[in-house]
Amino acid sequence: MDIKNPVESPVTFNLHRAEYLIAFAVTIVLILVHFQDIRWIPAIALFLYIDVIGYIPGAIAYRRSPDGRIHKAYYVLYNSMHSLISVAAVGVLWWWLVGAEWALLALPFHVFGDRGVFGNFLKPFGLPFEPVSTPLVDQVTAMLRRRGATTGRVPLPLSEDSGEPVVGASR
Repeated sequence: MDIKNPVESPVTFNLHRAEYLIAFAVTIVLILVHFQDIRWIPAIALFLYIDVIGYIPGAIAYRRSPDGRIHKAYYVLYNSMHSLISVAAVGVLWWWLVGAEWALLALPFHVFGDRGVFGNFLKPFGLPFEPVSTPLVDQVTAMLRRRGATTGRVPLPLSEDSGEPVVGASR
């Protein structure tokens, strides 16, 4: 993945998830170490607001939609609420208005868990709101898998990608 090719192969996607799993694990350790210091009602509220505003309305709209197409506003809500930028802003605002406290760990716990455990990253408008296998994405993923599944030390050049499936390649 780079600035000119903002797509990931299954391997780079899993490596990306692994980074968030490590951050999730650090958050869990901090929660366990400071378990007695956490005000749990605010922590639960901080954990839930992200999905109450950012996921649940879109999930309901998606399930009610006969063709799975929903307004882009649901994607914007999801991406806004699940952004590390907005989560940090909420944390800083909470710190300023309420004070620093361990309940704020609920914010990174939620986002790192979504990305690391469930593989849920920000949602592009061009894909269904809920995870659904998409033929064009499947084609790009297969091409990346084929190019990387060579026996040599370097991937196949694009010009030599035959489009044939790689025997033994798994998703």
